[in-house]
Amino acid sequence: MGSRGPEAVDDGGRSLIGPPPGGSGPSGGPLERDPLERDPPMPGFVYVLALFSALGGFLFGYDTGVVSGAMLLLRGEMGLSNLWQELLVSSTVGAAALASLGGGPLNGWLGRRVCILVASFTFSLGGVVLALAPDRAVLLGGRIVVGLGIGIASMTVPVYIAEVSPPERRGQLVTINTLFITGGQFVASVIDGCFSYVGRGGWRYMLGLSVIPAALQFVGFLFLPESPRWLLQKGRGPEALQVLGRITGGRGVEAEYQAIQSSIEDEQRAGGGGPVISRILRHGPTRRALVVGCGLQMFQQLSGINTVMYYSATILQMAGVRDDKQAIWLAAVTSATNFLFTLVGVWLVERVGRRKLMLGSLTGTGLSLVLLAVGFLLSAQNSPAVTLHPVDPQNSSCSLYGSCQSCMTDPGCGFCYHDNGSSVFNSSCAPISLASTDHASWGSCSNLTAASGCWFWAYNYCPTPYSWVVLTGLVLYLAFFAPGMGPMPWTVNSEIYPLWARSTGNACSSGVNWTFNVIVSLTFLDVAELLTYYGAFFLYAGLVVLGLLFVLGCLPETKGLQLEDMDALFSGPLCSCGASSPGDAHVHYTRGLDLSPANYGAVGSDSAIAYITVSTSPRSAGGHNIMNGL
Repeated sequence: MGSRGPEAVDDGGRSLIGPPPGGSGPSGGPLERDPLERDPPMPGFVYVLALFSALGGFLFGYDTGVVSGAMLLLRGEMGLSNLWQELLVSSTVGAAALASLGGGPLNGWLGRRVCILVASFTFSLGGVVLALAPDRAVLLGGRIVVGLGIGIASMTVPVYIAEVSPPERRGQLVTINTLFITGGQFVASVIDGCFSYVGRGGWRYMLGLSVIPAALQFVGFLFLPESPRWLLQKGRGPEALQVLGRITGGRGVEAEYQAIQSSIEDEQRAGGGGPVISRILRHGPTRRALVVGCGLQMFQQLSGINTVMYYSATILQMAGVRDDKQAIWLAAVTSATNFLFTLVGVWLVERVGRRKLMLGSLTGTGLSLVLLAVGFLLSAQNSPAVTLHPVDPQNSSCSLYGSCQSCMTDPGCGFCYHDNGSSVFNSSCAPISLASTDHASWGSCSNLTAASGCWFWAYNYCPTPYSWVVLTGLVLYLAFFAPGMGPMPWTVNSEIYPLWARSTGNACSSGVNWTFNVIVSLTFLDVAELLTYYGAFFLYAGLVVLGLLFVLGCLPETKGLQLEDMDALFSGPLCSCGASSPGDAHVHYTRGLDLSPANYGAVGSDSAIAYITVSTSPRSAGGHNIMNGL
């Protein structure tokens, strides 16, 4: 099968691959150039693969984004309680968690391509059910079906893109998947805004339009190839060689083939038998990689991102934006921010690396959550008083409250008030109608169409002049979250596992992501009711601080490394890798250089050699350089 070259030297528990000391090429010229300028053009076929794969991310984003606006219409049309709202959101997430866990064995058995086809078909089926749902029970069933498609796609697409990408572009191409997720959320928010004017049944269009991109992905993948690494793992070498030729444009195909094949053979010799998950737990580096990967996915959700995306329109209403349509369009502004700043992440990922990007992202995210909490705190401290206490014919508890803020803590009550444009007066706390939360069961706000004067009904929010603070906090939150903590947990998880553990490792980490997604989305409204809105966001800010400490101590830099070389990053004790590869580590990847055997020893028949240069300490004169020919 060809030799992999000399064994890499162990340096502090990490295997480093690099050029000879001095950093010069065969002609004496320096090699220290920007990898993005040095690498040959990438074949357009790789972009085609990445873009069609990332349609799964678009569907993921569209679903998480569209439910925010659709929920405002469904809440009134179907009379949804807080429990039903949380069920419709979290049922999708729960189904996605189960599907992502099952997606690991499915990927290993059927391959990445077939799993993406299954996911896109499931998306299409779920979209049809949602568009035609006659009641909330069928709607719940459609949301579960969509969740199954999301779960399979969420763990398969990043793996597929990583396995068909050259190392020097892998981070950018995997991040394209997250770009499509945020693009899907933005498109969904625009669709929500447009169909909010349709009136009754507008939510059907919102939820049903996901069929279009799902069908496009399904048709596209009928003509696209399987991952060459999966093909080699299954002993289908000729097919893998053909796919590698299309991916690389014919450059260094044999060297790439031999490297993957040798890696598979090494893993088979070292891995032993038994279920993959037990092999992962027995093998130290892979076990530590799994802990890091699952930890990143957990902290991504505990930072509150899907609370912001699922409930963005509701959060804006909580902050005092009283019109449904205005809340939906302002939610579109937050989605646009998420999309635009994910573009920043695509640009930065191969320049500053995964680790620095996540550290900066978490710092800004935590500060933004504090600003959100302060906005809600100001609104609570300046909450309008209840000035009227009419006799309650239903003898409810609503008449006992003295302010809008305390009235809002009771899910059975709403705030009825008169607004002349400059102040709130003649206000009361009244019970909601059993038919809909859009009006009171009695009094001035029981029939807003027939009511005279400027009467307003507020359910789940209070009128306040501090809505702009919350909107600013939302925009800043997404501006910091989108480039780093949005895409990087998926990018890192697609890289850090050896081939034999990649499907199962990604399935486990995706399962952790979706499990915590369920926990956060299912409890947000109840946590906001228990701790107040500002208390909930202070809680998320504290969890972000824990995530920052985790990344600082446990995440090594993976930028520019071959997938087959990731194991060495986790060969030391757990959470010691952050100390050995802080933000000052420099990694450069070079491929396809024509080097002379006279200068550099034996190389492959195509005279191609791959280098990774890692400088692990700013005090090191030249770092530690070990050469490994592919």
